[in-house]
Amino acid sequence: MLEVRIHGRGGQGAQVGCQILAGAFFRSGRHVQAFAAYGGERRGAPVTAFVRADDKPIRLRCDIERPRYALVLDPTMLDGGAIVADVEPGGTVVVNSGAPLEGALPPGVRLVAVDAAGIAGRAGLGPIVSTVLLGVFARATGLVSLEDLQAAVEEGSPARNRENLEACSAGYHAAAGPG
Repeated sequence: MLEVRIHGRGGQGAQVGCQILAGAFFRSGRHVQAFAAYGGERRGAPVTAFVRADDKPIRLRCDIERPRYALVLDPTMLDGGAIVADVEPGGTVVVNSGAPLEGALPPGVRLVAVDAAGIAGRAGLGPIVSTVLLGVFARATGLVSLEDLQAAVEEGSPARNRENLEACSAGYHAAAGPG
């Protein structure tokens, strides 16, 4: 089973990104589960979203405590490394960062950092970086095709559809492939 945890702040698109990623996995023929957990509903408050995908029905009904994949929409959330400390060895963490991130991850975890904020800004999305990082995730892991992801973006972006598609594609092309 694939387990992905998305960390962000209110207003960055973590919850919508979670639904879009689930839609892309569903389009690829997998069973999916997507949900979010957040406290006070306000901009800037921490948000965690969860996606599971599998070839068979998913019966688990709990948070993802030890993901193989994590997306971090706000790099300040990495301070101290607590939110990614439990990523499985051999896993991948995709981070919105144009700066080097020394010592932010546990050993054996691959880091893929892309300046998603810059890409989102150029696409006209302001602080909404989720579709950029979904593109990065697709390219970095090879778990979902760009075509399935873009179809899910087209269906699931509540606003600025063209801008979200552009941002997703730019993120995909800015990332290194699996490995």
